[in-house]
Amino acid sequence: MSADRKTSYDLKWQEKYQGMLSTPEEAVATVRPGQRVFIGTGGAQPLALVRALVARHNELADTQVIHMLTLGEAPYAFKDLTDHFSVNTFFVADNVRNIIQEGYGDYTPIYLSDVPRLFKSGQMPLDVALIQVTPPDDQGRCSFGISVDIVKSAAENAGLVIAQVNPQMPRTLGDSFISVFDLDVLVPVDEPLLEMGMPVVTEISRAIGENIASLVDDGSTIEMGIGRIPHAALEFLGGKKDLGIHTEMVTDAVIDMIEAGIITGAQKTTDRGKVVTSFAMGTKRLYDYVDNNPMFSFNPTEYVNDPFVIGQQHKMVAINTALEIDLTGQVCADSLGTKFYSGIGGQVDFNRGAARSSGGRPIIACPSTAQNGSVSRIVATLTPGAGVVTSRGSAYYIVTEFGVAYLHGKSVQERAMALISIAHPDFREELLAKAIEYKYLRPEMADVEGKIFIGPKELRTTMVLDDGTLVSFRPVHPTDEAGTRDLFYALSQETVYYRYMSHMKRIPRKQVQNFVYIDHRNEVAVVATLPEAHGEEIICVGRYYLDPKTNRAEVAFVVRDAWQNRGIGTFILKHLVNIAKRNGIAGFTAEVLRDNKAMQAVFNHSGLKVRSNLSEGVFHFDMDF
Repeated sequence: MSADRKTSYDLKWQEKYQGMLSTPEEAVATVRPGQRVFIGTGGAQPLALVRALVARHNELADTQVIHMLTLGEAPYAFKDLTDHFSVNTFFVADNVRNIIQEGYGDYTPIYLSDVPRLFKSGQMPLDVALIQVTPPDDQGRCSFGISVDIVKSAAENAGLVIAQVNPQMPRTLGDSFISVFDLDVLVPVDEPLLEMGMPVVTEISRAIGENIASLVDDGSTIEMGIGRIPHAALEFLGGKKDLGIHTEMVTDAVIDMIEAGIITGAQKTTDRGKVVTSFAMGTKRLYDYVDNNPMFSFNPTEYVNDPFVIGQQHKMVAINTALEIDLTGQVCADSLGTKFYSGIGGQVDFNRGAARSSGGRPIIACPSTAQNGSVSRIVATLTPGAGVVTSRGSAYYIVTEFGVAYLHGKSVQERAMALISIAHPDFREELLAKAIEYKYLRPEMADVEGKIFIGPKELRTTMVLDDGTLVSFRPVHPTDEAGTRDLFYALSQETVYYRYMSHMKRIPRKQVQNFVYIDHRNEVAVVATLPEAHGEEIICVGRYYLDPKTNRAEVAFVVRDAWQNRGIGTFILKHLVNIAKRNGIAGFTAEVLRDNKAMQAVFNHSGLKVRSNLSEGVFHFDMDF
């Protein structure tokens, strides 16, 4: 897109607006002690102006520096300058983190969508705004370029606007323009923009990304927060179709997906065909790509982060990260105990918006551990001083490298078990004990200590029924206790009798627990599920129990009555056979009532070498692999 840049602005702009021109030093000379100075966002930080301002530090006192997130240096954020400059940020980036954690700077926790209202209402009046824009075009309009976000509001509400005018700033389209006459001072600076490289994706973040991608349907619109996990999720979206983007920030990662035809925006509810964002942080490749690119629509934060606007998108998926999550679903994302580490940012805005969306999925992701595996990020209680960014009532999907926990509408007991199940195995027993101590779980749950396992993802598969219904098969989870119980009570008495060989009216809790808490080695259990509003519904369960003495396993399965005679039983048997073969098992055995003709047919037509004999009304089957 950069080839069009020469014609995107008035080449004679410096002559036309000569009376507004200034050097960086002359421009910031108007800043007075005690004023509140806003600095532009991300890679659009006007460093020439910032350096000139800091060079005047001996002439300034109690100057408050306001910003959201800046790349590169922050020369005002040093202890020996605190009498001259005090930092107040809406997001704690690494260039100001030390001074804030040492108590010499300040952090304002706020939803990003609310920041423009602070400026406009006068609650946080801005005396000066230091920003960076493109040169004006023939109509006298400057583009905010790669950072519209809260910069547009700051420029509209500051008493004095000093603009670093840079021909290397991309001209972005959307609600991203300001009249040159709404700027007070123009400072010509021709220099490269600050860049942010692509994050290094680890095996853990890649596993998390794969789990996230499993929650993204074709036609979804995606928001991606900052960091390696959202970036890793993009790696696994290659098979998706017609994805859309509505996000506060874009990085280089979107370019390949657009060029591969994965991101089209064709099914977006609003801004169809457009990548909607408020700022870009990446490399020159990204900055050149968004320059005059009509596919991108850069808009201010009050639009992009408005939960109502976000919620209008069909299948809105919000992907954000956490530092710590407790067993009730409280999410800490901005602090490590009492030390502020990042910020609220857009997490709550997009979480609320995705929750309002039809088919939306608000996702919070994090590695299961920190500090080289020595600390669990899923905790019984948040670290003292840790702040709740996303409340337990707003938590939906929690993702680690060990799986996905769906929390919304779930009880504290269900939440605790779901989160323990996706915690690192090294910490599950400790978390279980704490959950019992805090009365989140029944005391008898102590019996499952050491039995909380998540089956390997290799056990997952799918089948399509004759009517197009997609049925998913996966290993049973510890969180399937309620779903397994629901399946039992949904079965007809005939089906119950055929499966359990008795007229059971209830299924003991212990028996259900024995079904879901298994090691996936000597015992393997697979469930067939359909998506439902509450997460998913179990319509079939199949399992085998290995007898190590014979190296043969007893197999059994049951299908919900409404889904019988659809080929599900045959499919799950074949799936269990494949699993058993991989585990080196020699064959299956099974016990089937004489009247259960359907199950006998499944075994007799399995393609295996089958032997059977009848004794006291029960067929005993032996099946060799």
